Amino acid sequence: MSQSILRKYWKNLYRRTMSLAYEKAFSEIGKGIDPSTARVLDCGAYKGQGFARLHDHVGLLKENYFGIEWNASAVECAQTNGLQVRQGDLNEEMPFDDGFFSVCYGLSVAEHLLRPCRWIRECHRVLRDDGVFGNLTPNISNYFTAFQLILGRMPSSGPYPDSNRIVNRDMIMHVNNGSVDDIEDENPVHRHHIIFSYLTLQRYLHDVGFRKVDGFGFGVYPFPAFAQPIVERLDKIHCHQMVFVCRK
Repeated sequence: MSQSILRKYWKNLYRRTMSLAYEKAFSEIGKGIDPSTARVLDCGAYKGQGFARLHDHVGLLKENYFGIEWNASAVECAQTNGLQVRQGDLNEEMPFDDGFFSVCYGLSVAEHLLRPCRWIRECHRVLRDDGVFGNLTPNISNYFTAFQLILGRMPSSGPYPDSNRIVNRDMIMHVNNGSVDDIEDENPVHRHHIIFSYLTLQRYLHDVGFRKVDGFGFGVYPFPAFAQPIVERLDKIHCHQMVFVCRK
């Protein structure tokens, strides 16, 4: 099979996986939002795309949407659009009072942090009792990672070096977007630092104090797209992406 065919195959599987994972995450998060009263914190808000999705989904109001984002230009864009997004480092304590939010979430965020466990504890702290926490992040304990390691390659879910030469050479086996524009930057958006396994993250969420933890899995590679829904239902703990929605 040619490299171009393989890349197209992985890319299509990855597109399906991420589309369904984000759809599920926003759907579950939305269940915890009363648009007239709920305060929502978007961790890793970028330009505030999460607000648009929650506004369309459940009618979230601008005044009830808050965000933290490290990228200064993205923060400026969000603020220009009237969104309450501030610049901040999610590895550190968040500048909000205990129990301030009804919903707190971070989608494709935890894997980019140096202190993801601290971030999860902070999310628990700023949530009110019965508040909802949503998290979408890669799962290191998936079949595709094991297959890549057997072949002597770097796992596409991370952690991996940020050298152009290394990333480009292994791109045939990557299921992520493969962007290398910011290689060697201080905070490259593609770099994954710490990747949880499904069962480890599930246990940690319980240990932090969330009383109800629901988990979902998406993407079981290299199974073809038509078989994915069946395998995902049978074995969510080995899916490529995992979504957890928790109640405090």
